[in-house]
Amino acid sequence: MIGSLYTVVIDCPDPVELAGFYEKLLSLSRRKETGDFVVLQNAAGDPVVALQRVDGYQGPRWMDSARPQHMHFDVMVANLDTAEAQVLALGATLLEGSDKPIGYRVYEDPVGHPFCLVTPEGTGL
Repeated sequence: MIGSLYTVVIDCPDPVELAGFYEKLLSLSRRKETGDFVVLQNAAGDPVVALQRVDGYQGPRWMDSARPQHMHFDVMVANLDTAEAQVLALGATLLEGSDKPIGYRVYEDPVGHPFCLVTPEGTGL
């Protein structure tokens, strides 16, 4: 083993603002906040997601190879319809071309990072 995953760092224009979205989406809390950098932790106190300010940030665009997604979160949910209403209320957007299949749906966070809501039948595992 070379190492283990410590945290995922997401570039964004305003980490303090975007942190609120991920706190609610992933049931996380703030561990550290400097204005340019926010670390979110899980219930065990482990850092899970960090957000960092990038001046001139340009988010990815869904299905645009000139500005690809780079990475995305798959968020396990019990019910897609219920979870969809909740993420839309947080400021997420259902992405065009996401045909709402059984098992997963594709969204973007308030600054354009894609993520999927998935149910066990949508994981392919």
